[in-house]
Amino acid sequence: MISLKQLRYFDAVAKAGHFGKAAERCAITQPALSMQIHDLEQELETPLLERSAKGVILTDTGREIAVRAARILSEVRDLTDSARRQSKGFAGPLRLGVIPTIAPYLLPPLLPQLRERYPELDLHLRETQTQHLLAELSDGKLDLLLLALPIESPNIETIRLFDDRFMLATAPDRPLGRQVRATIEMLQQDRLLLLEEGHCLRDQVLEFCDLRPTGNLDLSGASSLSTLVQMVVNGLGITLLPELSLSVERRQGPIKLLRFAEPEPMRTIGLAWRQSSPRKQDFVALGNLMTDVAATHRTTTAQGEEQTEHPDRPQMIAPQ
Repeated sequence: MISLKQLRYFDAVAKAGHFGKAAERCAITQPALSMQIHDLEQELETPLLERSAKGVILTDTGREIAVRAARILSEVRDLTDSARRQSKGFAGPLRLGVIPTIAPYLLPPLLPQLRERYPELDLHLRETQTQHLLAELSDGKLDLLLLALPIESPNIETIRLFDDRFMLATAPDRPLGRQVRATIEMLQQDRLLLLEEGHCLRDQVLEFCDLRPTGNLDLSGASSLSTLVQMVVNGLGITLLPELSLSVERRQGPIKLLRFAEPEPMRTIGLAWRQSSPRKQDFVALGNLMTDVAATHRTTTAQGEEQTEHPDRPQMIAPQ
């Protein structure tokens, strides 16, 4: 009889491509893990791995079994979540993945409210780029994702939380009238600074601007919005900032912020989870809390921008 232990160990080997690394991740000895894989192959009466000094390669059958094993393990985790929810409500472990262009801005005001509303929730956070979060969600390593939509996957369910408008950030000494609205033409006339490849925000900016690799694009990319802001402050170019980030990033130094002419570019922020998860009701409730926190956060940011101008503060070019 195939055991869940065997499937977990095989899943670890399939993902790591190496017995030693898989054994380390599973916190067991390599011989013990190897024996479990051998027993699984005996049970299935077919080899699943090709072993070599450099590592392992999945056989054709092994690749098929790896996909099925990952799905089974994911469903077992969802089964456990379902039982826990029935007995304790929104409690126990929650592995939340967040993209880097949201985490530093929404999590600080969100986490205290989350702790107060759900004291029994054991939250684990993972911050990385979208493609990594989606892979870990599918593998069952994460339960819920906070990211930019849309997500195209038949096995993942999503809900929209709120829209996050983009604003143009320029150097403080750039001569602009107070009634100026940003346009695509402005982006084509200056050096446009972008995040590095892999960030969905980079792709969203390029799509909005309908830009191709040309001389005014900084294709080297930065790993954070804070780095982009520092480059803008020092006259190295211009960039687009999500409105969600302004309360934090405007502290990096003096910048001018311009709203775009209609239709304003924006991204849609939402939640994503496996369709098989039994925790949809909890995720929707959490999404409502996130939406409320984001609304308060943006209101506070707008009020801060309406305060008296100060030479050390970035100035908003307000629409008239």
